[in-house]
Amino acid sequence: MKLEGIKVIDMSCFLPGPQLTTFMSDHGADVIRIENVNGGEPNRIIGPKRDDTTVYFAATHRGKKSLALNLKDPDAVEAVMRLAEQSDVFVEAFRPGVVKRLGVSYEDIKKRAPHIVYVSISAFGQDGPYVQKPAHDMATEAYCGVLSLNLGQDGKPWNPAIPAADMLGSMIALSGVLMALYRRQTTGKGDYLDIAMMDSVFASIPNQLGTTFANKQPPDIRNERTGGGYAMYRPYETKEGAWIVLGAAEIHFAINLLNELGRPDLIDLCRLPPGTGQYPVQRYFEETFKTKTKAEWVTWFEGKDISFAPVNNLREGCDDPQVRHREMIVEDERGWEYLGIPIKFADEPGSIDFAVPGLGEHSEEILRSVGLSDDTLERMKQAGVY
Repeated sequence: MKLEGIKVIDMSCFLPGPQLTTFMSDHGADVIRIENVNGGEPNRIIGPKRDDTTVYFAATHRGKKSLALNLKDPDAVEAVMRLAEQSDVFVEAFRPGVVKRLGVSYEDIKKRAPHIVYVSISAFGQDGPYVQKPAHDMATEAYCGVLSLNLGQDGKPWNPAIPAADMLGSMIALSGVLMALYRRQTTGKGDYLDIAMMDSVFASIPNQLGTTFANKQPPDIRNERTGGGYAMYRPYETKEGAWIVLGAAEIHFAINLLNELGRPDLIDLCRLPPGTGQYPVQRYFEETFKTKTKAEWVTWFEGKDISFAPVNNLREGCDDPQVRHREMIVEDERGWEYLGIPIKFADEPGSIDFAVPGLGEHSEEILRSVGLSDDTLERMKQAGVY
């Protein structure tokens, strides 16, 4: 696999860091998860469980090893330093300043491991006026202004379904790690990555900024292309209260649909910019799509060159034949479902290790591997360091 031989230390929590290292693990990296000896990763207790393991933890920690440490103890810090000397990547997601207090900052570690690629993931980055503000995904999106684009049926902002700041931070961090590892082949030196979730969100909305940049005004989202301003690019309710979407605003799709429905007179309105000029088409579609059920519309659209989709619930989405064909939902021998691997190589494809580590399951094995003596290990164990 592409990342075989790469060793990763993951000292992050929740979603951005663990997801980053899961992608690396799926492609062959050896990931050692350093957890707090008292309780461990919060994902261990968040959400529904299968047996004694949460779905969340299994999704973000499959195929990893767990080293449980009390990092306030000097012996634990020394163990991390020795591990870093043998590793390629170090990931942390504490609030800025915490790793420095613990003695495992980039400045600390690069003295012993100048080859290390060290990644800090935080809401706002390592500098700036918000550096000490606590924030997870939704608060970060709110500061960016992106949450104001995520409106419910009442026109008010609501919780985003996808943790965009978390996941985009994770993906941009992965890109940076791979760049740094590639560059290290030439220089022999590691690097430090300061990844802000807020930066990652802004980097991901070039298609949303037209009105904001051109007119120096926030968008009226109802009249924007991505907010429902195009009649051909928005959800519509069906007869039984379910939903479908028209998912592409190119004019040839409008021509195909409106000719099929016997309303070619509305085609020219679909050539107008998004907004009020397209309201008559929107109202026609609202009335029309309420005349059949979602299932009936799925049948009606079959074989027609029109961008259409039913709004599936998440269970239906997981069972969708395209999703299953692409192995984005996979099952182990028990029938437990997992997310699949989205990066699909023709040569050396990734592989999922379904094993999920218990808290500290690999602690002694890992500590021995960095050369700690039996006496040191016994003293650390008695003191609750691991």
